[in-house]
Amino acid sequence: MVSTLLIAVLAGLLGIAFCFAGYRFFLVMLPIWGFFAGFWIGAMGISMLLGGGFLGTTTALVVGVVVGIIGAVLSYFFYMAGVVLISAAFGGMLASAIMGALGLGPGLITTIVIIVSAIVAAGLTLLLNIQKLVIVVFTAIAGAALTVVGVMVLFGQITPADLQAGGGFLKPIFEGSWFWGLVTVVLAAAGAVVQLRTSSAYAFTKDDYVEGWG
Repeated sequence: MVSTLLIAVLAGLLGIAFCFAGYRFFLVMLPIWGFFAGFWIGAMGISMLLGGGFLGTTTALVVGVVVGIIGAVLSYFFYMAGVVLISAAFGGMLASAIMGALGLGPGLITTIVIIVSAIVAAGLTLLLNIQKLVIVVFTAIAGAALTVVGVMVLFGQITPADLQAGGGFLKPIFEGSWFWGLVTVVLAAAGAVVQLRTSSAYAFTKDDYVEGWG
């Protein structure tokens, strides 16, 4: 009970910070996000290839950690690599959540949609030069989802095991009551608007990133 309460509180606090101030924290967060993005891509890739659910096997866990470390290192040394990796993971995770909400479980069609969505998200980020928008939208949605997950765990709507089985924060939310999905969307939209307004005169650049990490 204590551990569940701690998870809920930490998720809620971190979620609010990411949702409404994620762009400002991006300098510090990029290698961290790079690790989690790589971890999700690696573990989900093994899950789609071998089955067993997200983190359902030791292989998925090990591959997730290895790819996560690679993602963190790439994000540390190459600003754009981190942004593209995060974009790909976000596109794939969003597609997975949508497919789950439509009642489509693991399978060939779901796998294809996730892969295509990841590639499209990464490609659009590069081609349209929309790194700032990607960062704002990603942190707003991730923060909103994390906050809602914290509340849902607190009230017993989902458990940590549900998050593991869902392969991320978004899927369990949208597979549950439509109310929680709506709350996530509204909170993410509010977070994105706040971030865009508060950072309108601030542009995070590659040079800032290099200087910050030395």
